[in-house]
Amino acid sequence: ASPMQIIFLRYISGFITLSCIIAFSGNSFAAHISKKPFSHFARAIFGCYGGAAIIYASANMPIIDATAISLLYVIFVIALGVIFLGERIRRVHWLAITLSTTGAAMIMASRGAFQTFDPSYLWPASIALLGALLVAAEGILIKTLSQTDKALTVLLYVNFFGIFLAMFPAIASWQSTEIYHNIPFLMLGPVAITAQYFIIRGYRMADLTVVGPIDYTWLLFATLIGYWFFAEVPTIGVFIGAIFITMGGIAIAIMRSN
Repeated sequence: ASPMQIIFLRYISGFITLSCIIAFSGNSFAAHISKKPFSHFARAIFGCYGGAAIIYASANMPIIDATAISLLYVIFVIALGVIFLGERIRRVHWLAITLSTTGAAMIMASRGAFQTFDPSYLWPASIALLGALLVAAEGILIKTLSQTDKALTVLLYVNFFGIFLAMFPAIASWQSTEIYHNIPFLMLGPVAITAQYFIIRGYRMADLTVVGPIDYTWLLFATLIGYWFFAEVPTIGVFIGAIFITMGGIAIAIMRSN
């Protein structure tokens, strides 16, 4: 499937999931009208095309390299939080950022990231870098929108706008019309909605300098999934990197508790 096909189907099932939630909760769509529709539209643009860029890069270069580049969004979102939201990076933040970033780099290196150079990868690598920047910009808008709108409202807008943003590129690049090929991508909707709900809640509760380093923990879960479902045995570098990421998370937790 093409990247935009995957994104489009995910948005459709995500919007259907949210519509069912609203219907069963007894509310109406009118209760989720935002006063900042243009900000929601901009967030949808960043999220839609940022995600598509990362998927495109993963499909056209070694996925471990694309993942390593995509992880730069954590650094970008922290920097944008400082520039646009006036957040301050305290010593404990620097410690957490350093530990988590070091751990992520160790995991990527141990899995073989950037072991070889191929000029043909320069274009998809550039797309991955652009995707990381767009996702970081989306994080800034999630942070600001979550302060005024409900999490369900934020999700509703991005999935609604996302359908139309992805529709025509998806149709133009559609690769399979078989229903059984597309069902797995439709199943991404409810999963993505659940994940984004918790992300929005987290962004609402803490600064980006706090939640940014925590994003690296998805590498730990990816390692566990790889081991349980694909018999991928973690290397020593992965274990050491996981320890560094965990230490960064602990540093953030201690700071928040104090």
